[in-house]
Amino acid sequence: MLSDRRRKLFLIAAAVFVAVILFAGGCGIVKNLFSARQDRPGPSAENTSLSPGVGPDAFADVVARSSPAVVKISARVNSPGSGIFFSDQFFRQFFGFPPGPGRQEEGLGSGFIISRDGYILTNEHVVDGANEIIITVAGFDKELRAEVVGADYDLDLALLKIDAGRELPSLTLGNSDQIRVGNWVIAIGNPYGLDHTVTTGVISAKGRPISVNDRHYENLLQTDASINPGNSGGPLLNLQGEVIGINTAINAQAQGIGFAIPASTVLSVLEDLKNGANKTARPWIGVQVRNLDRETASYLGLEKAEGAVVAGIVPGSPAEKAGMRQWDVIVEFNGKKVGSADDLVPFIKQSQVGGKVKVVALRRRQALSFTVTVAEKPKNLR
Repeated sequence: MLSDRRRKLFLIAAAVFVAVILFAGGCGIVKNLFSARQDRPGPSAENTSLSPGVGPDAFADVVARSSPAVVKISARVNSPGSGIFFSDQFFRQFFGFPPGPGRQEEGLGSGFIISRDGYILTNEHVVDGANEIIITVAGFDKELRAEVVGADYDLDLALLKIDAGRELPSLTLGNSDQIRVGNWVIAIGNPYGLDHTVTTGVISAKGRPISVNDRHYENLLQTDASINPGNSGGPLLNLQGEVIGINTAINAQAQGIGFAIPASTVLSVLEDLKNGANKTARPWIGVQVRNLDRETASYLGLEKAEGAVVAGIVPGSPAEKAGMRQWDVIVEFNGKKVGSADDLVPFIKQSQVGGKVKVVALRRRQALSFTVTVAEKPKNLR
């Protein structure tokens, strides 16, 4: 009987022991499960990554290396009413305060140093018409004067030179042909005079053509990196710190749409700019045009919304002298079909100053032919 009682106690003890082991093991499993979850990378600063192979300090490292070579450009004009700052509504958004009578005006833009001896790249429209160009370089107590070495109006590029008295930090032009849509990019510039402002984004598209008045861009990079007034002329960088574009224009009607001139375009003309090339003569006929939409076409009694409608004509211009009027719809320029205002701008650019061109326009449904003598655009309209 005692033996049976001992056997029962042994069995109870054994059962309790097994239960304890199972419970402890279960807790261990649960603990391991939670531990495994805690060991996985979370959203902390130490393990957050932007994309595979891109660490949290990737942008900061590029900015730290590149910012010293980004400069602020102050383009000063003595006579109000002249220069791109005052006559061009689109480009005026890149600069500071509106002009006023009786004082020196100042337009603000950006640029970047490309050689240790002081060559600086920027946009042509940043320095166009300026009587004095002042450069602010990080680490210098005084401003430096710059001279225009070369400029190209059509490409919207200008090469400046400063004498700093010592070697300067510089940036390298990269291969923009290898950049892919979706790649990360960094813009550095001086929007609204806030020097060395950094914004980031991706390449949204390549090969974008846009037209601004009589300036036509053929092959721009599009990015959603924020580009504001004052950024124009600053660098667009890849994650290796190479310049793959020059920030140039923004779409004022949209958010997250900016444009940059590809570095490949810059490299193709850089030697010419260094040798003093100055391609700033602008063929001009004196018309302000816009695309013809269906509503305007209907108002003018036209069946098709094709052509460039003349929104305005400059008094005394070649177009006015030839007999053209506001609301004429240009459908042909020197034998080439004009489907939109975007077509007309490059046709005018390709014309020779002093040459005669044949322009066909619709007026009250009637096709009229005009012979227009191409002129150079007056400086006070730049």
